[in-house]
Amino acid sequence: MSETANPAETGGDTSRRDMLLYASSALGAVGTALAVWPFIDSMNPAKDVLALASIEVDLSPIQEGQAITAVWRGKPVFIRYRTPADIEKARAVEVSSLRDPQTDDERVIRDQWLIMIGICTHLGCVPKGQKPGDPKGEYDGWFCVCHGSHYDTAGRIRKGPAPLNLPVPPYEFLDDTTIRIG
Repeated sequence: MSETANPAETGGDTSRRDMLLYASSALGAVGTALAVWPFIDSMNPAKDVLALASIEVDLSPIQEGQAITAVWRGKPVFIRYRTPADIEKARAVEVSSLRDPQTDDERVIRDQWLIMIGICTHLGCVPKGQKPGDPKGEYDGWFCVCHGSHYDTAGRIRKGPAPLNLPVPPYEFLDDTTIRIG
């Protein structure tokens, strides 16, 4: 046997080779991440879309018994400052008799403010009932003139072809007169 051994067998160049392998692998991983990042970032919603994700609505100008319509994500949102009579009518309903059973308390955060998406759950029409002269249907809430769905003072379906109540969007009170929808 010879006195000189192969450097690969003794580990002389092995540490240098391993270091080069690790360094080039790390550099490749960083390069790949930098190359892929613009693609991944392009999947995030655009700033104009994020701006529509939530809206703030000032409730202070709305008088008791009045309703306004805000627009959130391209959909009409009905906001009604309910009277004590409206609240009483909504609470007097036998929930088990409803097609889509929900109590009034499940649909509101504060009793006087009803906030819901104003799109009929039958075929996507916008029900009447927001303006003082609009037909409000048999239950003094909203009425979809297209197909005859009647909603009560809590936005629950009471009569007609609509299968579900008017949906309540996610919202929160920021203070006594401001809400954030979305």
